[in-house]
Amino acid sequence: MKSTAVITGATAGIGRVFADLLAREGHDLVLVARNEERLHTTAAEITAATGVECEVIVADLSIREQLDRVAVRVAQDDVDVLINNAGFGLNQRFATGDLEREQLMLDVLVTAVLRLTHAAVGPMKQRGRGSVVIVSSVASFIAGGTYSAAKAWTTVFAESLALELAGSGVKISALCPGFTHTEFHQRAGINKRAIPNFMWLNAETMVRDGWRDHQRGKVVTAPGWQYKFLLVLIKLIPRSTVIKFNNRIRSRNKR
Repeated sequence: MKSTAVITGATAGIGRVFADLLAREGHDLVLVARNEERLHTTAAEITAATGVECEVIVADLSIREQLDRVAVRVAQDDVDVLINNAGFGLNQRFATGDLEREQLMLDVLVTAVLRLTHAAVGPMKQRGRGSVVIVSSVASFIAGGTYSAAKAWTTVFAESLALELAGSGVKISALCPGFTHTEFHQRAGINKRAIPNFMWLNAETMVRDGWRDHQRGKVVTAPGWQYKFLLVLIKLIPRSTVIKFNNRIRSRNKR
């Protein structure tokens, strides 16, 4: 049976780069996203370029019925790879922000990851093989609002699950990118000009390095020398300093 990779948020940014990479490796794909037209376009482009089969599932992962439909597909025997990538950010203060938008973000970043990963790892463990990559963020190590809080959950979840599944043949990784050139920041209304150029990562390079780390068994990976250095620094300096610095960055992003 040919290996299949399920990728959420597969039509743009990190998800699209993962789709291209895994197709070149010979995996058939199940592409999950909300925009049906864009899904079919993406599938046609990948099949034309690589010859792999691309199945599409139109789904909003914040809606339980649609999420459960994806989970049923994830649990099937041909799925050897799950890339939990779907997500979005909010550029608002919690106390005065739109609560429903906060709930939607939590549903996609946490609940969808929880349920899809659960659907994947049971069958993978029985087969003795499988890969789950959870696209988290460097933000999971700082205090960057509710987005950081949600990503902190995903990073710790990956670490905990990797311990639980050690020796099973199932690899679990939290991929923690920093600022990466995708549509993400524009959609979130974040001021990209506030971020120094040297902090930006190329999406293709970041995904390639993250996937390589995953295959090597690294549980938490933060591609890019600047982010490797940042994570070491975060561990060394007082937490109060990290929070104050991050608050300054967030203030700039809102200008």
